[in-house]
Parts: sequence; structure tokens; C-alpha cells
Amino acid sequence: METAAHRRAWRVIIAVCGLMLLGSAADLRAGTLLSPGAGMLVRKSAEPFGVFAFAISDGSLRQKWFALKQKFDDDMVQLALCDGDRDHCASPAALKLLAIVDQARARDGRARLGETNRAINLAIRAANDGTDDVWSSPLATFARGAGDCEDYAIAKLAALRLAGVAVEDLRIVVVRDVRAGEAHAVAAARLDGSWLMLDNRRMAMVEDENARTYQPLFVLYQAAVLKYVGEPVQLSDAR
Repeated sequence: METAAHRRAWRVIIAVCGLMLLGSAADLRAGTLLSPGAGMLVRKSAEPFGVFAFAISDGSLRQKWFALKQKFDDDMVQLALCDGDRDHCASPAALKLLAIVDQARARDGRARLGETNRAINLAIRAANDGTDDVWSSPLATFARGAGDCEDYAIAKLAALRLAGVAVEDLRIVVVRDVRAGEAHAVAAARLDGSWLMLDNRRMAMVEDENARTYQPLFVLYQAAVLKYVGEPVQLSDAR
């Protein structure tokens, strides 16, 4: 017969699982109010580019991200198993990605991020999906050896997580490349309070504030898709 202690234990387990799945309320809160000076409030985001963003509950991008996330999570399980037993890993794609992870683990901080960005940029051949715009899981991309900008970004998220970067410090940002006149996706990693862009179009990483040709549109994180709404504004001007 189930005891009260057993029921309490199950409630704790369910609560912990819920936090793991959804993230904390602080993680999903995109905007905060800061007071930089006397009598002035500025809306500022904790997300890349410092622009206010809000969670969306529908739309094709959200559907695509959640469909991809299930495959991503499956890949992460397979990668973890292969990581623990390389000799019996049956996936050449997993071993190739893990070789990059090993290089990243040997470095710290910015060097770890830069090594991952450079190695994945070199490991994947740029290929356009055309009108289908398929978002591939990390292992599917490495098995193919080619991918779109979002495929690079997704693979970098997997590698960085395996290399020890905290999940709350990782994002995928969908931007509009103003110079090229097209949508683009990059991985973003937070280091010492600043967001660095890991872009398949360049080997060198840049901070978000220096990526001036990119207009942020959406940010993808765990169980949320956030939509940017514009430049940070003074609250008195927004009324």
C-alpha cells in the first residue's frame, strides 16, 4: 500500500522532471527591467543582442524546432553512449563529432568555443536545402557531411553541451542578414556575461553587439521559441 512518504517522494521526482523539461521561470523570462540612472527605466533582454523578446506558442518555426528537438535529444543519448564506449560505437557520425568534442574539452573558455566553431565549420560542407529547408539532427548532418546554416548551429549546440558548456548558456539565433538580404541562423554561447556568435560564415567569433549586419528575429532555447520585438526602448517612450 502506498504510504504518504512514497507519495511525497513521487511529487518531488515529478517536480524535478518538470523543471528539467521546461527550464526555470528565470530561464524563460526574456526581459528584465533595469535602472541605469535616476528616474529612468530601460527594457533590456538577457538574450543575445540585448533586445526584448517574448515566448511564442505557435507558428511554423516553433513546430520545426520542437520536431527537431526530439531528434536532437535522441542523438544526445546516442552520443553519450558512444562517448562512454568508443570501441563499441556503431555510428561513424557519432565518432566524428566526438573527435571534435575531445578537442574542445582540452580547452577552456573562449578557446573551447572557438575550437568548436572552427572544427565544425571545417567538418561540414555548406549545402542549401532549397525550398524544403530541412532542419537536421547533429548525427544526420555529420552522416551526410553537409548542411545548411541551421544544421551547423544545431551541431555546435550538441558539441558544446558534450564539451561541458551549460545548456542555459547556449542558444540558436535566427537573424536577417541585412547585407545579404536573407535569413540566417547561428549558434550563440554566453561567456563571462557576453554572447558570442558561432557562425558558419566565419571562423572568428564576434560578440552579438558587433554583429551589426544581423537583425535578430527569433531565439531558440530548450523548450521555448522567443520572438524579438525591436530595439531596447525607454519605458516612458513606449507608453
